Amino acid sequence: MISEHISYKEGTYSNTATRRGIDNTPNDEQLANMELIADNVFEPLRTYVGGPIKINSFFRCPELNTAIGGSSKSQHCKGQAIDIDDTFGRMTNAEMFHWIKEYLEFDQMIWEFGDDDNPNWVHISYVSLEDNRNRCLKAYKDNGKTKYKIL
Repeated sequence: MISEHISYKEGTYSNTATRRGIDNTPNDEQLANMELIADNVFEPLRTYVGGPIKINSFFRCPELNTAIGGSSKSQHCKGQAIDIDDTFGRMTNAEMFHWIKEYLEFDQMIWEFGDDDNPNWVHISYVSLEDNRNRCLKAYKDNGKTKYKIL
């Protein structure tokens, strides 16, 4: 287990990795980073939400990250980022975004696409208490390219 409510399989699973035969196994440092974000962001959020939260993406090895078109600087590759989505109807993505912003420490949080009322999912990264930037961004498309606006 990575944390009380995140299994190792859930933290490393990827349809793309399975389909392409990519070994998405984190090393000890990446796994330690995954445990850090799980303990400091995911678990407190899950307690607040009062039930399960869907993890769209957690750890991505560089090969997997390239295969899905992720940023070359993605914190997912270090085990420092998690994408969440409330598909269980307990709380909207916007409500989770605002609660994290108000109550938790994080490095970067991104309102991923969607509209002004609700993102399609929420990206959160966590480095350490000393190095977290508590930076909030909004991702949007401009002529087919992803761009970010500081919130």
